[in-house]
Amino acid sequence: MNPTRQVLEVWGDFACYSRPELKVERFSYPCITPSAARGIFDAIYAKPAEFRWQVNEIEVLSPPSYIALRRNEVKDKVNVSAVADFMAGKREPEPIWADGDRDLLGTDERGRTQRQMMALKNVRYRLHAEILPWPEHRGRQTALEAQFLRRAERGKCFYQPYFGCREFPAYFKLAEPGAEPRPIRLDLDIGLMLYDVFDLSRPGAAHDAPSVSLFRAVLRGGVLRVPEYSSPDVLRGGGGTA
Repeated sequence: MNPTRQVLEVWGDFACYSRPELKVERFSYPCITPSAARGIFDAIYAKPAEFRWQVNEIEVLSPPSYIALRRNEVKDKVNVSAVADFMAGKREPEPIWADGDRDLLGTDERGRTQRQMMALKNVRYRLHAEILPWPEHRGRQTALEAQFLRRAERGKCFYQPYFGCREFPAYFKLAEPGAEPRPIRLDLDIGLMLYDVFDLSRPGAAHDAPSVSLFRAVLRGGVLRVPEYSSPDVLRGGGGTA
């Protein structure tokens, strides 16, 4: 059974889809990336062991507009094993300290750093994607699509969708292809854009290493067409960080 394209209109005050080649300061692509779009669909409905989302098309509904921000970021990462032990009742939680004095931290070095960010403001997109079940679940295509529609119609989500950073919430509603407003009149060769940071050719696991992929992104009349992950237009590499 052929998948039915699902369409969401999404909007928000701020967004940042960081270019992976910039390691310290964050500078956003001019429009949402396929991985960020997939994340919005995942926030509404996701069963990674049964299917994945394939983003097909992104319509840009408001002109890209940048804003310079400074944000505090913590330097340390959460210890996943410590979190699992805490959830199992085996140990007390270990906080990541963003700030404090020597008496509290045992050092004068602070746990946070300020970074410059060139973010987007007042963003709005129409996202097109399809549910692609894994082989053993292909007979459930209709049921999976119906469940997504029920959740999206009621505004349900597993967590608040966001535009690149969790502090930039994304609001959503179901839409129809060809609906108003129309995409902006913008032709732009963005160049190589991040496609995803995971291997989408198989069901993922919690401890999978990153697998970065890229593609040549071109806006035509405000529309970004996204190739399938299996397409030769997608440059897939090995593990690494973005």
